[in-house]
Amino acid sequence: MADSGDSDFGIAHYRSRDPIKNLKVRVTLQPVTSATTVPTATSLPSGEGSRVQDITGPQKEPDGSEVYVFRWQEKVFSKREEELYADENTCFTPLDFKYHDEVVSLQNAGGRPTKRLFSYVDYDRFTNIDEQTTMMTTSPNEQPTWLAQRVRTVRQRRVQDKRTRESENNAMLAKMSPIIDNPSEEFKLRTHITNTPFQVMHIMADLTSPGSQIHDLEDEYVLCTIKVDINGVISVKPDFNRHRDPYVIVTESSKRDAYRFTIQHISKQMSREEKSRETKMYRELYSRHADFLAACVGHEFDEVPKGVLRLLILGEVISAKNFEHDNLYIHYFIELPRNWSAARNQQLSGVSQICQTQVVGRENVAYFCYPFEFDLLYRNEDITEEEKYVLPHWPQLFVEVLSLDSWQRYRTEGYGYIDMPGTPGIHNVEINTWRPMGNSVVDKMRSFFIGGSPELEDPTYTAVPATHEGEILSKFGFKTESSGSVKFKLNMIQQSQIFMESTTSKRKVGSLIDRLGGLSMQHSVQTVLEMFMKARKKMQAARDSLQTL
Repeated sequence: MADSGDSDFGIAHYRSRDPIKNLKVRVTLQPVTSATTVPTATSLPSGEGSRVQDITGPQKEPDGSEVYVFRWQEKVFSKREEELYADENTCFTPLDFKYHDEVVSLQNAGGRPTKRLFSYVDYDRFTNIDEQTTMMTTSPNEQPTWLAQRVRTVRQRRVQDKRTRESENNAMLAKMSPIIDNPSEEFKLRTHITNTPFQVMHIMADLTSPGSQIHDLEDEYVLCTIKVDINGVISVKPDFNRHRDPYVIVTESSKRDAYRFTIQHISKQMSREEKSRETKMYRELYSRHADFLAACVGHEFDEVPKGVLRLLILGEVISAKNFEHDNLYIHYFIELPRNWSAARNQQLSGVSQICQTQVVGRENVAYFCYPFEFDLLYRNEDITEEEKYVLPHWPQLFVEVLSLDSWQRYRTEGYGYIDMPGTPGIHNVEINTWRPMGNSVVDKMRSFFIGGSPELEDPTYTAVPATHEGEILSKFGFKTESSGSVKFKLNMIQQSQIFMESTTSKRKVGSLIDRLGGLSMQHSVQTVLEMFMKARKKMQAARDSLQTL
């Protein structure tokens, strides 16, 4: 846009629930002349001489003023468009032929309804240069950033019927991969930024100098831009005048003609009865929606039975680093000790996506950001008198890191495990892994040429396997080598009725479930208690042997 006399050309945002087709905007355009700026005073005859007429009364509209009411997406042709679409030989697209028929019927009906005012609708090939780059400040010396220049050519996404897309690509949906290995530059521009779909309408003015017979694009100026998105937000630039002064625009021609214009919102207003009816309808709709959400969520939290601890684990596989090969993926599962259980339909294991590594500093890091969730229950049932003073074992999370080569062969990169933290809250843990080694160089050559690698038959062998029955677990002679590490983020939530009872009555504190949930017992305490129980068993065995003698 050219120079403007009023600097307030800011954008205004409105929200409407009514159909946008009811929008009406009245635009008044008039040239700035001496008659419009300084009203002329006329002399009236009197008995003793002449007197000057009062200039405070209503003034006559100057010549060249124009008023038109635009409806939403109403196409009003300019003089240049009328000459262009009047010739059928210049039409190539279906939209051009449609405009040709409208122009012919318009000429037969008597011509255009306006002289200077016209509009560009959403389907027209028009781009407002002023909106190509959004400036961050009001400084005239500001230069657009590199990112703003790159985003200039990004087209807005439009709403398309899902059934249409499926019908067009029905044959490709089953074989289409959601991952594009080598995206083109055009694909990057179309999908890099997700914009809210909207429709736009430009109200224009043909400010060709009076007497000129040539109508060019350079003489077309944007008076108002109206955008409506799918959320019902209406953006108007510049804002409606209401009681403010008209906007002033100065052309860039040699004559520097000046015009002033006003923009008024004249859509039909709702009556009082219609407003009350609509308010009542929306109130009932919101009430039903709130009842529906309350029925889905419930009014109270899910309570666990008495004597049961609920452990909710919301975890995330963040990254893996310092592994030998690329294209890593992680297989994880959770091992439940005695008295721990989970729902039957709950999966206690999972496999992440394949991720390529990148160099961060001096380390090769693969970022997964893979979420997982476990909902576990602990019941202190079937506990003997000897196990009463033994702290139960927490669930263990086992990790197996694997990689995939170019021949679609997988390799074992490392094994590791951790005990779940005993305190609720957020825990950032890092699992250091190791992997088995072959007995000779032949094993490494076989892994390089044929594929595969030594792996554990039971991944729980990294800790104490659940099938182990002896008192001593010896891994002597088992060759391993250190591998990389995997970083996890664990959000631990504990729920039990004992927590509520412990706040009201301290006498009830002392059961195993309360000690398990409220305060975190250190691993050293558990070790001391286990050693005490072993010593007690030895003392009882020695006493029994003495009694037999």
